Amino acid sequence: MASIIFGPGNLRALCVRLRILGGSGTFQYGPFNCGVQRRWKKPVDSARTRLEGRTRDHRLDKLMVQLRNLRLALAVCELISQQRNGYASLQLLSKWRHEVRMNIEIGAFLNKYPHIFQIYMHPIKRNSCCKITQKMADLIAEEDVVIRENEIDIIKRLKKLLMLSMNGTLNMHALWLVRRELGLPDDYRSSILPKHRHDLYLESPDTLSLVSRYDELAIAKIEEWRKKEYTEKWLAESETKYAFPINFPTGFKIEKGFREKLKNWQRLPYTKPYEKNDLHPIHNVERLEKRIVGILHELLSLTVERMMPLERLSHFRRVFAMEVNLRELLLKYPGIFYISTKGSAQTVILRESYSKGCLIEPNPVYDLRRKMLDLILSGCRNIGEPESATWFTEEYDHGSCHELQNDMCKVGTADTILELETDRLY
Repeated sequence: MASIIFGPGNLRALCVRLRILGGSGTFQYGPFNCGVQRRWKKPVDSARTRLEGRTRDHRLDKLMVQLRNLRLALAVCELISQQRNGYASLQLLSKWRHEVRMNIEIGAFLNKYPHIFQIYMHPIKRNSCCKITQKMADLIAEEDVVIRENEIDIIKRLKKLLMLSMNGTLNMHALWLVRRELGLPDDYRSSILPKHRHDLYLESPDTLSLVSRYDELAIAKIEEWRKKEYTEKWLAESETKYAFPINFPTGFKIEKGFREKLKNWQRLPYTKPYEKNDLHPIHNVERLEKRIVGILHELLSLTVERMMPLERLSHFRRVFAMEVNLRELLLKYPGIFYISTKGSAQTVILRESYSKGCLIEPNPVYDLRRKMLDLILSGCRNIGEPESATWFTEEYDHGSCHELQNDMCKVGTADTILELETDRLY
């Protein structure tokens, strides 16, 4: 019996089966496994897979990496400025490294940007300390001044945001999260809102409300673009009445029938962002999506840099009646929006506002942030020998007397700021 089971023919067949199973890792159809049912898995088509397979815009991705480094530098600057003497030891900053979500050593990060941080040896404690350069401190102070000088634009922006909402209210927490994107000062609740109680008022500690509607402000940015296209390019009204500017990234593959679908979608009527559709609710899915695209377009147009993190954008879903999966909707229109996954966050960018990684229509706040970004891009370049000594003064208590000590700090003397290098791939 054993000779029959372990005969040459059976052993050869057993080896073939083991080779098949070991080579593919799955059961194959054959004489020995014909009764095994092979399972067919449907390809996964989700927002995550479409996000990974989208056509990438390398210039915008590179810009987001640079902006992330700027945000980290500003966070460290804020930590240093909170200290009493305007400096902090590297040992103390290393303890705060995780609070600003920094994944490298604090010393290596500070040494990368000598135009922003000055590292020196403390004259008394004999430990390494860091302070903000005068060049960076001046830009931070100038940004705060420019923001407060544009108070009229801030109020106009807040009014338009409230008019976009369904009931003319906004959650204060959501507004606080996007204060930098909207160009608001950190103390806007106490410095700006009390001056404009006839326009805006706090209905509750967590809700900002609009006193009355302003029809002269109910003009979306996309409507101004359509008017310009209609008058300057002499296009037909049917081509521009409900159209959006489309700008696909380099390398975008246009499938068969895509142009016809896009042309039909551009002509599809919809309710404009500042118009209410309570009396005539929208039941068509495409028209509803187009209305939400118009709201998102206007919301991003109201930001300083025409971008906003997707996580913060989702805080406005209910108040702006955008009860859809925002990431799926944004991925359906790659010619209007771009989602960048660089910079440790998913950021939604308005594509039409950027050209070669730079904002086409800059504003004063953006210009100052661009100068800060230029300091990041300068790195260790244009750092020469200090022309004059900068002495650091500290009050030192030793027994019953106080002694003032001075320490020489290197100061970057280069005033030339390199322009943004966006032509190369990151």
